[in-house]
Amino acid sequence: MKILFSTDSTADLSKELLDQYHIPVLPLYVQKGGVMYRDGVDITVKDIFEYVGAGNPICSTAALNIGDYEEFFGKYASEYDAVIHTIISSEFSSCYQNAVIAAQSFDNVYVVDSRNLSTGIALVVLEGIDMAKAGMAPADIAKAMEDVTAKVETSFVLNTLEYLAKGGRCSSVTALGANLLKLRPVIEVQEGKMQVGKKYRGAYNKCVVNYVVDRLKDRTDIKPTRIFITHAHCAPELVAEVRKAVEATGIFAEIHETLAGCSVSSHCGPDCLGVLFVRK
Repeated sequence: MKILFSTDSTADLSKELLDQYHIPVLPLYVQKGGVMYRDGVDITVKDIFEYVGAGNPICSTAALNIGDYEEFFGKYASEYDAVIHTIISSEFSSCYQNAVIAAQSFDNVYVVDSRNLSTGIALVVLEGIDMAKAGMAPADIAKAMEDVTAKVETSFVLNTLEYLAKGGRCSSVTALGANLLKLRPVIEVQEGKMQVGKKYRGAYNKCVVNYVVDRLKDRTDIKPTRIFITHAHCAPELVAEVRKAVEATGIFAEIHETLAGCSVSSHCGPDCLGVLFVRK
């Protein structure tokens, strides 16, 4: 069967992977200074960092509406036996709800709630592609992808709490204290929601490497297919150090480096970095 896998811009897939697997992307909206932009089309992460760095409020993302999804699905539904569209967690956005309503206009469109964000979504998409290669039927793939979502391990370590403070997710006092103490908190996705995990202390690069080692060391429950190193424009030297730490585990057949998009970056700020993978 001819099955198309698609997703939203929040999946943070690289152009190379999008091209390799022929995955079309529907960009979410990003609001900056009262103006609405399309994620990755007419606004970039660097635009956001420069804007907030100049003392402005953080940017916010806005969900796609039902019409957006109907138009998008309409482009592909007649060309493919099935379209399987994977979306940012329904806990973060109304995208899933709107896409499900839009999909009712088609008899071959399946919508998967990733219960995740960033390349946590991408992992679900790529698992689905693996299933299609194995010959599974579209409805079975969509159901199995939903089962995968609980096995995706998504986390990021933050260099600053400024963006969370500006977004009202932590107090300015907490952010100031964390900065003074050089605390680097880990943000984890659990059951479709973000929560604070372990806090590291000290120089950021050292904290990041320690975080990666802690995530992967002595693990026997990790699916060895692939891992994402996803970051918000971290220094190449740090990314190389992280990749070296991941390679040292000998776990993964594929190691992908991608840039965090506007959604993650708007909340987590510059230099955040995460390793994302699937458990067995």
